[in-house]
Amino acid sequence: MSLRPRSFQRIPARTVRTAWAACPKGTPVMLVRDRLDVLFEDEDLLDLYPLDGRPGFSPGQLALVSVLQFAENLSDRAAADAVRTRIDFKYALGLELEDPGFDYSVLSEFRARLAEGDGADRLLRVMLVRLVEAGMLKAGGRQRTDATHVLAAVRTLSRLELAGESLRAALEELAEADGNWLLPLIGPEWDKRYGRRVEIGRVPGGKAGVAEMAETFGRDGQRVLAAAWAPDAPSRLRVLPQVEILRRVWVHHYYWDAGGQLRWRDGHALPPASLRFDSPYDTDAHYCVKRGTGWSGYRVHLTETCDTGRPEVVVHVATTIAPVQDGELTGQIHDDLTAAALAPGEHVVDAAYITPARVERAQRVHGITLLGPIVPDHSHQARDRGGFDKSAFTINWDTHKAICPQGSVSREWRPLRISGHDYIQVKFAKADCLSCPVRSQCTSSADRPRALALLPTRELHEIQALNRLDQQSEEWQRRYAIRAGAEATLSQNVRTCGLHRTRYRGLRKTHVQHVLTAMACNLTRVADWIEPPPTTHRRSTRFHALCTTAA
Repeated sequence: MSLRPRSFQRIPARTVRTAWAACPKGTPVMLVRDRLDVLFEDEDLLDLYPLDGRPGFSPGQLALVSVLQFAENLSDRAAADAVRTRIDFKYALGLELEDPGFDYSVLSEFRARLAEGDGADRLLRVMLVRLVEAGMLKAGGRQRTDATHVLAAVRTLSRLELAGESLRAALEELAEADGNWLLPLIGPEWDKRYGRRVEIGRVPGGKAGVAEMAETFGRDGQRVLAAAWAPDAPSRLRVLPQVEILRRVWVHHYYWDAGGQLRWRDGHALPPASLRFDSPYDTDAHYCVKRGTGWSGYRVHLTETCDTGRPEVVVHVATTIAPVQDGELTGQIHDDLTAAALAPGEHVVDAAYITPARVERAQRVHGITLLGPIVPDHSHQARDRGGFDKSAFTINWDTHKAICPQGSVSREWRPLRISGHDYIQVKFAKADCLSCPVRSQCTSSADRPRALALLPTRELHEIQALNRLDQQSEEWQRRYAIRAGAEATLSQNVRTCGLHRTRYRGLRKTHVQHVLTAMACNLTRVADWIEPPPTTHRRSTRFHALCTTAA
């Protein structure tokens, strides 16, 4: 097949007649093809042709097939079969009825090219440009963002299993690369320990037994690592992927004691979860806990439009390792949407994405109103009715003074750093606080004066105060209610596309899956917007009908 771009603007006449005869009401993919014409042009995707000289199937067609595949949650083989056998797929792709399609392996090769650089994100941008041209999408409206967890496509391992399986994977790779070099290192029990997949149930002896087995793995692994880094060892063995993974696992989970013995780390002495991984077969899979849910894998953040009169489409997809907190993505989402000329006027998010600093940056840098609940004041004064919380004090930023509800003026104003964040600490005179008649409403300390921790600038302090006040009003609650739709989008993609589980290993390939899932969601929603699905009426049960009659 030629590598020159091909045009599929015109659908073969026989395909048109057959498709509409078989599906007189049209299918979602046929409706989208008629409304948006060719979704992906080859001219936009020239770098997605194979670079090794093999015949190249049209990248525009492969992109559309990939989106349709995720829209219907098909395997690669089933998607290739659908291209050969389904009339509506041939209609959308502009193919003759007798076109044989392609081998299913082409799809995985295409996704591998998407995973290089920003190929998947460019596909999404191309789709969004088509929607803008069709009048279904515009900048400056309302958008909302939410995230969900994604399980890695690897077996869940305990720390002990991770150590054993990492060593087994390295031994397998070394045996294939240079079995003669490895043979003298093999111990008498190694075949029993590492000859098959490491699976460990209950270990006799409790914690001591676990530590003993772990240190046995540690000594075996250290023997391999020391030999690989010996001066006379072939240098190519040190750069084998599983050997490097073994070295990193040993750094994470072992240490040398004062006597020069290799020891198993206590669980509280491990590196942060963002640095250590949970499987030797996917080093991007990290452990995280959020609201009682623990998982090893990734997070995906979907940003969608929520304007009335237009379809709700996903305009931004971000995939991160699991420990990356939601709020770290707020600025990146705004920067990417602005670069794509799709920045919202109002961005509705939950509390994880918003702080006064992020509200200020969104407005200053991009002109975006970031709407979401600022974390409330958790001090005991705010929780107790009648207590003097931070809002009861008058702050004079020009004179660097604070005035308490009883009229006393603060005596100290200095910078303060708490957990890596900057604040201003304000303290009142001890004599004023001890003699205050309403001291019990202000502080619970018996002998210390009242102190306040303020945000470092006037602007941030005022944003915090105003947002905390506004979010208690009914008007703010009505504006914010639209955010709940983001959870419906996540639920839709979990149910139809399996969003909670990645099909692939590695952050880049997982991101490709998430972008294709988002595009599949967009295609489905655009089709439903073009031709709304018929309303289904629930059939009433006999008992319900009887109760209705009795009422």
